[in-house]
Amino acid sequence: MTKVLLGIDTSNYRTSLCLAREDGQIVAEAKRLLKVKEGKRGLQQSEAVFQHVMNLPELSEQMKWDAYEIVAVCVSEKPRPVDQSYMPVFKVGEGLAKSLSIYLQVPLYLTTHQEGHIAAGEYTAEERPANNRFLAVHLSGGTSEILLCDRHESGYAIEKVGGTIDLHAGQLVDRIGVAMGMSFPAGPQLEQLAKNAAGDFRISSAVDGLNFSFSGPEASLLRAIEAGQVNQEDIARATEQCIANTLEKALRHALEKGMPRDILIVGGVAANQYMRERLINRLEHPAVKAKLYFCDPVYSGDNAYGVAMLGWMKQKANII
Repeated sequence: MTKVLLGIDTSNYRTSLCLAREDGQIVAEAKRLLKVKEGKRGLQQSEAVFQHVMNLPELSEQMKWDAYEIVAVCVSEKPRPVDQSYMPVFKVGEGLAKSLSIYLQVPLYLTTHQEGHIAAGEYTAEERPANNRFLAVHLSGGTSEILLCDRHESGYAIEKVGGTIDLHAGQLVDRIGVAMGMSFPAGPQLEQLAKNAAGDFRISSAVDGLNFSFSGPEASLLRAIEAGQVNQEDIARATEQCIANTLEKALRHALEKGMPRDILIVGGVAANQYMRERLINRLEHPAVKAKLYFCDPVYSGDNAYGVAMLGWMKQKANII
């Protein structure tokens, strides 16, 4: 019977289960976005926890439990690998993982949501960073950070070196999208709308070294929406361009400080094709000499695949 490892992730956006082989092949997967009421910009933790509790049994019915031998369970227990990082939603997945580990009599491995994103990026990118030390950019509705990563046999050592001082990139996208009548999360809808942009409406980015702010750009975009003098397509494109310009400036500062030129970009916002192409054109320019790596768009958003592969790394390193 084929040996697999079970990954579980219960984030503030999605419930995810994944069975993966040691070679990275996914044999079974089930995931579901959490439901947000029309016009709302997110969920309270209590509502998200309730939806995870309801989702997990239904998603479990989609998994091929009897067809494979589960050798271990790995779960994201908190958002980031730092002290004081905590979010109630992750306790739902952790509780299920501990119960399954006891029932199946297999090892339980704990990791974090952020490390899961990085692992998903490495395992689904067309190629992974060649060196064990690289930069990662985690862009989502709950995180916008520049990270110095050291890959080791059981996962990653991560140091935050920059990031937002207020809003996250995904929050900016969602708030502007919802203000224009889109449903939450608004990323795919905003990206589709921006493809029809024809004007030259732009807003300024706010970058200070490796840190940046999206609250000022949000105010500018909301004023433009309220004034009604710029069409929504151009506002959508200005939102994308602001995020891309912000990242470009911050990453240029990182490179000037001598940080690694291999840069892995992960998280839901990283699925945006316009931003990917713009960052590649600007940062892989011969004058800059960075090398960018992107997660497969399917796994840019929250998922349990990266968590499962981190479990395999820990299993092989015999770290519990």
